[in-house]
Amino acid sequence: QVQLVESGGGLVQAGGSLRLSCAASGRTFSSYPVAWFRQAPGKDQEFVAVISSNGGSTFYADSVRGRFTISRDNAQNTAYLQMDSLKPEDTAVYYCAADPEGSWRQATDYASWGQGTQVTVSS
Repeated sequence: QVQLVESGGGLVQAGGSLRLSCAASGRTFSSYPVAWFRQAPGKDQEFVAVISSNGGSTFYADSVRGRFTISRDNAQNTAYLQMDSLKPEDTAVYYCAADPEGSWRQATDYASWGQGTQVTVSS
């Protein structure tokens, strides 16, 4: 079992940056991929990015590619989401998820989730 805790959310102006962290405990961190999802009010949960267990492979949603960077530090049991050039439409609760089965890009592939952290981008 994997326990996840997100941090780093907040309020930022459009064009600004934030870095989210996802601290993991439980199973060996380097043994599973980690992803970020987000959910805006009134909208479905949306895949943002995923990183492989050793950090060698990443994949991004089209809406964030080129602006967001997912990374991980297996020695610190922590994954990150660096968000640059933020837009108001990035406003959402951001969740990290771990240890998927299947495609890695569907929320239903993940059994382990954090509690979420709010990101608000003002125009």
